[in-house]
Amino acid sequence: MNFNHKPPVIALFGNPNSGKSSLFNFLTGLRQKVSNFPGVTVDKKLGKLTLEDHTTATVIDYPGTYSVFPNSSEEKIVVNALTNENYDFYPDLALYIADATQLERHLLFASQIRDLGIPMIFILNMADLLREEGSTIDADKIADFLQCEVITVSMRKNENTIAIKKAISKILTGPKPAQPAPLYPMTEVENRVAAEVQQLLGIKNKYQAKIIAHHFRWLTHISVEQKAQIEDIVNKHGFVDLTAQVNETMTRFDRHGHLVRQAVNKIHSDHLTLTDRIDAIITHKVFGPIVFFLIMLFVFQAIFSWAEWPMTWIENGFAIAGSGILRVLGDGWWADLLVNGVLAGLSGVLVFIPQIAILFFLIGILEESGYMSRVVYMFDSIMQRFGMNGRSMVALISSGACAIPAIMSTRTISNQKERLITIMVSPLISCSARLPVYAILVGFVVPAERIGIFQLQGLAFMGLYLLGILGALAAAYIMKKVVKGDAPSYLMIEMPNYKPPQWSNVWMTVKTKVGSFITEAGRIILLISIVLWFLASYGPGQSMQQAEENALAISTEQQLDENATENLIAAQKLESSYIGHIGKWIEPAIKPLGYDWKIGIALMTSFAAREVFVGTMATIYSIGSESDEMTIRQKMAAELKPGTNQKMYDRATALSLLIFYVFAMQCMSTLAVTKKETNTWKWPVIMFTYMGVMAYVGAFIAYQIFS
Repeated sequence: MNFNHKPPVIALFGNPNSGKSSLFNFLTGLRQKVSNFPGVTVDKKLGKLTLEDHTTATVIDYPGTYSVFPNSSEEKIVVNALTNENYDFYPDLALYIADATQLERHLLFASQIRDLGIPMIFILNMADLLREEGSTIDADKIADFLQCEVITVSMRKNENTIAIKKAISKILTGPKPAQPAPLYPMTEVENRVAAEVQQLLGIKNKYQAKIIAHHFRWLTHISVEQKAQIEDIVNKHGFVDLTAQVNETMTRFDRHGHLVRQAVNKIHSDHLTLTDRIDAIITHKVFGPIVFFLIMLFVFQAIFSWAEWPMTWIENGFAIAGSGILRVLGDGWWADLLVNGVLAGLSGVLVFIPQIAILFFLIGILEESGYMSRVVYMFDSIMQRFGMNGRSMVALISSGACAIPAIMSTRTISNQKERLITIMVSPLISCSARLPVYAILVGFVVPAERIGIFQLQGLAFMGLYLLGILGALAAAYIMKKVVKGDAPSYLMIEMPNYKPPQWSNVWMTVKTKVGSFITEAGRIILLISIVLWFLASYGPGQSMQQAEENALAISTEQQLDENATENLIAAQKLESSYIGHIGKWIEPAIKPLGYDWKIGIALMTSFAAREVFVGTMATIYSIGSESDEMTIRQKMAAELKPGTNQKMYDRATALSLLIFYVFAMQCMSTLAVTKKETNTWKWPVIMFTYMGVMAYVGAFIAYQIFS
């Protein structure tokens, strides 16, 4: 078969919740990468497939789509690709994966892809669930209708999946299949318009030309001149795209309904299914929110409890490694840089991997099981009161991992006002980047004790998340009154059957997200740690030398021992360094919050990314202390307020810091994505400002009350 690309491109298509991710992971294994589609911040998942005959292919997983008539930004990406044969990832072969228990609605998009002339394999997934229903499907009748190979599988149980690779190999190594007759008979007007667009653009497939006639105004690969010419064509023939869309959709569903009645033998039962019985509790207007609250409480308890031991091991390991390196290398700027710059920065990243892995593991299970769709349905009426809708819950829950994909997920919200409000409040939900800050500060506010089965620090975590949620709802309510926009929308959502999670998908989610945290956050933290080491190790003019002389004079006067003298010298030099001067400059603005200049430095650096706070504190306290065996938490716990015997990180200061980090906008990437999604800097500036005001006022009130 002759391909448009070398290696050939295999594209995965299907409705949401059909099993595309499972198929993608099965085909590519670990040989995959995630980037963005051109011009947008939607994930583009690419992988490599090598078959038994050593044939290789590029696999691309397109966003879940219902038809070539898009209702979301993500669906527009798919249509944009399907109408551009010159696109780098235009498919040589399409794998369409369908939920066998919901066959009829899948046939709409599948038949449209077939009419585009792309060789296709139709995969009926969830065969195990079909059997549990007592139903059967005649795959041969579907194959006769679509004129392509049909394979029945269960991706979850790995049933018959090897047949997929065999079918791919057969098509890639054989002659190109003959183009069957179109499944949709175009009207006379559609035929004339498609023929002229086809001639204008020089494309081969008439149905592709018809789709372009529908969407040419926003297709990115159509030039301005071509758009004007297509506009003339559709006007000349009186082509009304909405009328044509309705006509095509009804015609296709009429044919699909007849096919499904023939091919599917469904056993009708008056008994409630397992999904129905679970939903009676899970989506109940009283018990549903209680179950959701208990699930979230379990998640936060697990994050704190399960991660405690591995975090301690990692912390102690870095402390021992730093001490060992200094013993081997001795004194010198290179040893100091390695231990107090590089190693301190790395420890600030790696120590929180257990908590982040646990968070994404549990979220992955909830998504795989089908529970998240119920959350969207259950909270729709509540969200409407705050200017959002049920789909906003997907973004808000996703924000518990990261605000960036959460903001991108708002593309499924068609109402622009509801989408904007969701974007603007999503960063108030505590994300995984806040976890390191919470973990290091909660211990100064809440003791490590239990009440029954509940750990107090885990409950404090839950409280911080609830505080962020309350802040988000309050901000959303105000924006609902202020922002002008469309009338409230109505929610339509698919409720998939409950099913056990596919552990390979959960593992891949954890691996991808943790890897992203290490590479993205780690790169920033490591760079800032090295810069901070330099700024904290050197100072203007002779200030560092003078600081050492002053410390020695004080030591002589007070008759300090050698260890106390070394700590005094380190503290005096840190205060006289470049970083000390910067911290002293901003200290008056943050003193009402209970912060000193060291905390001020951490606040400034963490505006790049919240988790940088911990790396900054690790670097500052590594340089300001000679006790290399102490962990960062021990060093912070031992810190005293200047000229007093009071702990720097007492309950008031730590609580003030926690509240500041709950509300503050400290993520440049989130601001950049907000600008991308809103197409203006107006809303990122408003976001940064209102969250900053909430953070400062909240921290001020907390410190003044508890100090």
